[in-house]
Amino acid sequence: MTIRTFDGKTPKLNDSAYVDESAVVIGDVEIGADSSVWPCTVIRGDVNYIRIGERTNVQDGSVLHVVHASPEYTREGGAALVIGDDVTVGHKAILHACTIGNRCLIGMGAIVMDYSVVEDDVIIAAGSIVPPGKTLESGHLYLGNPAKKKRPLTDKEREFLPYSAQNYVKLSKKF
Repeated sequence: MTIRTFDGKTPKLNDSAYVDESAVVIGDVEIGADSSVWPCTVIRGDVNYIRIGERTNVQDGSVLHVVHASPEYTREGGAALVIGDDVTVGHKAILHACTIGNRCLIGMGAIVMDYSVVEDDVIIAAGSIVPPGKTLESGHLYLGNPAKKKRPLTDKEREFLPYSAQNYVKLSKKF
C-alpha cells in the first residue's frame, strides 16, 4: 500500500483496517476499525480531510476526494468527505466532498458530488449520479442521473446493508 504524507499530515489507519498494496492513501485521512480499501483505490485527503468509519469497505478503483477552501468558488472551508460505519462503496464509485451516513450501499460506478448528504440506510443504484448539494433521505433506494428517490427500502434490503459490510470484514481478514 502507498501511504503518503501531504502538507505535514499522514493518514491514520486503525490496526485492524486493511488497505490493499495497490491502493493510494494521501494526507489527512483516517480509516476506522475493520474497514477495508481494495485494489487501485485512491483516497486523497490533500486539501481537506477524509474520515472513514468502522466496517466500511471501499471497493476496487474507487476515488475519494475533497474540496479546498476558496471563498470565491466554494463554500467557506471547502468540504471534507465523511463516511459512516457499515458502508459498502461499490467498484469504481466516486465520492467527492460529501457525507455518507451509516449502513449505506453506494452502487458500482455511482458518483456522489460536493456537499451532498446521504442519510443512514440508503442504497444508491449502480451508475447513479447524486448532484451537488442534494440530500438523500434515510430508508430509500435512489437511482438515475440525477439520482431520484425510487421507493422505500424493503426489510430484506435493510438487513443486507450490515450483512454486506460484515462480509467484507471477513474477506479482508483473509488478505
